[in-house]
Amino acid sequence: MHRTSARSLLLTVLLSTATTAQAGWNPLAKEKAEDQPAATNKAAETIAAFKNKDPGIKVFFDKAYGYAVFPTVGKGGMGIGGAYGKGEVYERGTQAGTSSVTQLTIGFQLGGQAYSEIIFFKDKTTLDNFKSGNFEFSAQASAVAITAGASADADYSNGVAIFTLAKGGLMYEASVGGQKFSYTSN
Repeated sequence: MHRTSARSLLLTVLLSTATTAQAGWNPLAKEKAEDQPAATNKAAETIAAFKNKDPGIKVFFDKAYGYAVFPTVGKGGMGIGGAYGKGEVYERGTQAGTSSVTQLTIGFQLGGQAYSEIIFFKDKTTLDNFKSGNFEFSAQASAVAITAGASADADYSNGVAIFTLAKGGLMYEASVGGQKFSYTSN
């Protein structure tokens, strides 16, 4: 009888967490045209924040074929977790489209956090793969948390370099593995 109660409690917690995580979250919703300038400003502010935290990251902006900027990625979970964010994609320094990132995780995790993420694409082939709309990081993908000088030791892996900057919250699990991206051109 005790096992049945524990299973019922666990199932209730998992279902309520999954339902709560999805409440008000519509990753398929399209941005309105009038929201574009605000999004561009947030991307510019995010780029400035990364450069301010680690001026050495400028080398990646200068040499990368393209990059994607996600001003805010929200992540939360309790056993089952998820993350979502919207961003902009740049090709050779010019805004080429928008992107969204989603992530579903299962395993030990607890809490919530918000962070900014920038993904650099080393070459046209890697960016084109991202723009195909079905881009996904493997479970082994890792990001460099931006601190002063962090970019000096960073390098590309499979054509991408990933950097994150914490905005707030506390979560006992932090990874970019399993992130999936959609892309919409301008």
